[in-house]
Amino acid sequence: MMHPAEIEFLAENEIIQIVPTFNHASHVHLICGSYGPFRAGLPLNVPIWVALNLRQKKTCRILAPDWMTVDKLQERLEEEKASKFFTQLPTNYYLEITQMLLTVASEDIPQGNDIKTAVKDLWDLRIAKLRSSVDLFVKEGRVQASLNHLTPMEINSVRPVFPDTLDALMTLHEHINSSDDREDSSQSSGATPSSTSFSLSL
Repeated sequence: MMHPAEIEFLAENEIIQIVPTFNHASHVHLICGSYGPFRAGLPLNVPIWVALNLRQKKTCRILAPDWMTVDKLQERLEEEKASKFFTQLPTNYYLEITQMLLTVASEDIPQGNDIKTAVKDLWDLRIAKLRSSVDLFVKEGRVQASLNHLTPMEINSVRPVFPDTLDALMTLHEHINSSDDREDSSQSSGATPSSTSFSLSL
């Protein structure tokens, strides 16, 4: 299971636009790629961790991602409410990116408080849907579940409950199979013992 800090580290490598307030003619070569040249007033794509570092030094302005507007987040929220499945989001790190940008560059993000509320509403709705899916998985004794379009942080929030759940279901199916084997042994040798495949797909 990944620690939230590890997921945030992955989120920091997502690309975002900044507007530098300085000039630097040559490229900056990093492990994750080369970026530049930096020209004051001209938008430039950089990893989020670079953007945050420059913003803390007051040498750039961060441009909010296209999806980070109140209207677009409200649209996502309505789509999520209307679907019984998890909808695909524009990024796997919507929660982490929002938190990082509003912490370091809130002045650069229009309607920051409303965006924070909209993202929290979206997170709460998806987590509630996820917990309902887990409850249904357990109650119906399913042996396979497909939870597409979940983000790493969302999966991380429920992953701790799965080992005990899977162990209990596996024990149940082993008991059923054992009973079937004993019944088969008393019947003709041509009978085929039943078997249960067990997997969880996230």
